[in-house]
Amino acid sequence: MSDIFRDLFPLLWSGMITGCLYALGALGLVMIFKSSRVVNFSHGNVAGFAAFLIYGFSSGALMQLSWGAAVLLAILAVIAIACLTYAVIAPLVFESDLTATIATLGIGLIAQGATLLIFGADIVSLDLPVPRFGMSVLGLFITGYDLTVLAVAVVTIALLFFVVDFTKLGVAFRAISINPFAAEVCGLNLRSVHLFSWIVAAVLGVVGALLIVPTTFLSVTTVAAFMLQAFAAAVIGGFASLPGALVGGILIGVLMNLFTFYVSPEFSSTFLLGVILLALNIFPNGILARVGGSRV
Repeated sequence: MSDIFRDLFPLLWSGMITGCLYALGALGLVMIFKSSRVVNFSHGNVAGFAAFLIYGFSSGALMQLSWGAAVLLAILAVIAIACLTYAVIAPLVFESDLTATIATLGIGLIAQGATLLIFGADIVSLDLPVPRFGMSVLGLFITGYDLTVLAVAVVTIALLFFVVDFTKLGVAFRAISINPFAAEVCGLNLRSVHLFSWIVAAVLGVVGALLIVPTTFLSVTTVAAFMLQAFAAAVIGGFASLPGALVGGILIGVLMNLFTFYVSPEFSSTFLLGVILLALNIFPNGILARVGGSRV
């Protein structure tokens, strides 16, 4: 019993760190859904393509740039992809949410195909230039990577909530997410706000991919698999709730860590699917919607 509790707190800590990354991915999904009512199934493959671009720009496979320049160039490329994607999706958004959602599957396959065409199917490594140290705090072993992930996630999420709550574009985003028809009557440009949410989601995907890849190897399916957990986080938190995506991400991170350690990593995908189905039955509108009585 003492061994169980000895391992519990490190698992909770690492689960929270991973959960912050899931939250970043989930926030991107929620941003698009709140504005466009589209579930963006291309999110993971586009973010994975961005991670490969960073690898290509920094390793010499495409260019020999500094790490910072490689990240900046990849973000600009993904923003361009987001704009192009919305240009393709926009006519469908105003016709049928379901058709637009299905179209994102095609965009995801195109992104995956582009990754295979440019970089091949090889597995590569992508290091994150973070301080390499470790320290023990109250029995927890904390690394420089942990602190980097926590700091980047907190700053990114805080900046997102600031933009949504305190800027004109954020107010327009919230208005359209509540009632797009009334917002359009009031003079708001739906397409501009939709494009804003797609661009923000793309950047969030890049940040999440950039932070999760150093813990594993980079392959065509690595980031897409990571986004499956982000999707589960969005389901638990509610696709209409930004705070819910944050809570859902941390919950998924902790639950997956505990299950993998105490039960079996082989059945982690089955467990994740079970969590999604259970959440849909108990909290159909998200955990915060059930607790608070309304969507956020």
